Amino acid sequence: MNVQITDINETRKTLTVTLDKGEVDTEYQTVLGEIAKQASLPGFRPGKAPAAMVAKRYGKELKEEFKTKVIGKAYRDGLEQSKLDVISLVEVEEGTIESGLSAAIKLTVDVRPNFTLPEYTGIETEIQPGEATETEVDAAIEALRAERADFNVADRAAAKGDYVRFSYAGTLDGKPLAEVVGDKAIYASAPQTWEEVEGANEGLLPGVSKQLDGLKAGDKKTVAVAFPADFAAVPALAGKSAEYAIEVQEVRERVLPPMDEAFFKANQADDLDGLKGRIRTNLKMRKEQENRSAQRRQITDALVAKASFPVPDSLIASERDGVLRQFIEENMRRGVPQEQFEQNKKQLYDSASQAAVARIKVQLILAKIAEAEKITVNEKDFNNWLMREAMRNGQRPDKLAKDLSKDRDQVRAVQQQIMFDKALDFLVSKATVKTAKAIA
Repeated sequence: MNVQITDINETRKTLTVTLDKGEVDTEYQTVLGEIAKQASLPGFRPGKAPAAMVAKRYGKELKEEFKTKVIGKAYRDGLEQSKLDVISLVEVEEGTIESGLSAAIKLTVDVRPNFTLPEYTGIETEIQPGEATETEVDAAIEALRAERADFNVADRAAAKGDYVRFSYAGTLDGKPLAEVVGDKAIYASAPQTWEEVEGANEGLLPGVSKQLDGLKAGDKKTVAVAFPADFAAVPALAGKSAEYAIEVQEVRERVLPPMDEAFFKANQADDLDGLKGRIRTNLKMRKEQENRSAQRRQITDALVAKASFPVPDSLIASERDGVLRQFIEENMRRGVPQEQFEQNKKQLYDSASQAAVARIKVQLILAKIAEAEKITVNEKDFNNWLMREAMRNGQRPDKLAKDLSKDRDQVRAVQQQIMFDKALDFLVSKATVKTAKAIA
């Protein structure tokens, strides 16, 4: 056997593995023998038919399995002799593979980039204060009250926080919006809808909630609506200003429940102090989780900024496809039309490629740190992951484990993700921490 290595770039190589006639014939005889053991030919007991007859009868199967065996041997032996740290097999050029002849197999592979780890302990991170302020506790209590609020009809002009029921019909440059918005008729007109006056969340029609202040039942008004330039729901309205004729049908005011025994009981507390204590504990836990996520993000950003090395093209392609798929699925759930993706295809592709490179760099760095720090994945780690994942998806852990066992690639992916998480936890434990000043 002879192996020649050709550099395509820093992370892509071509291995030309030449097997001599004897090696090729050995693989041929091995495959022929395996088929002969199972072969059933008229006049012969299983496994006793002459090799020549077996080769003729099972020629197609023999040829395919023989090629597979030779390519497999070339790949295994080529990696062993070249000592390359291969991440993925990109392409195979098999050439001529026949018994009685030598075979030259060309294998294109991507290899793990060789780089020096940057300093990874003592990375500076900043977290927010972990204790909940009285203002935050009070705001959380008001949010709980708002969830249980009643909305009573108000015989007065609408004010901030009220809900208004109204009808609307829109035009653009004097043309009915029904002729502009296509199947998105909800942006043209509706017999009724509800909107919170000056609400924190923007409603269907941008800016309308602020123009309802001061209106009462029976009032009519024409309001201007300026759609943002990146308005994806209806591209025909992006950057345009439309007019809507609205008629107020009803005003309802929010009536918060009293903080009495029933309210405290509904929120698993005996009194106001008990409720504040529970909320303070929950807010602290949430802040701790947010701070830990922020530290992990700051650490990975710092590592990527410090380490400069090429990323294998095959890994970029695979990760980029995943990023694009996730982005498109999320936006389609939000109602963004397919045409929007087509219009911004190049921009999306470039953004996904950049995100993919950053993600892969993080993974390669974490893998190397895990190796340097002897961080491994044990049975306990895997079982803990199973329990968390089962709880998150409402599955039984044993069923999830059984399903996973059917897919070795998925098991390896889970193990790899656990290792990355453990490496990140290690880096967080070794980071320097600065607490930001609390905002009054």
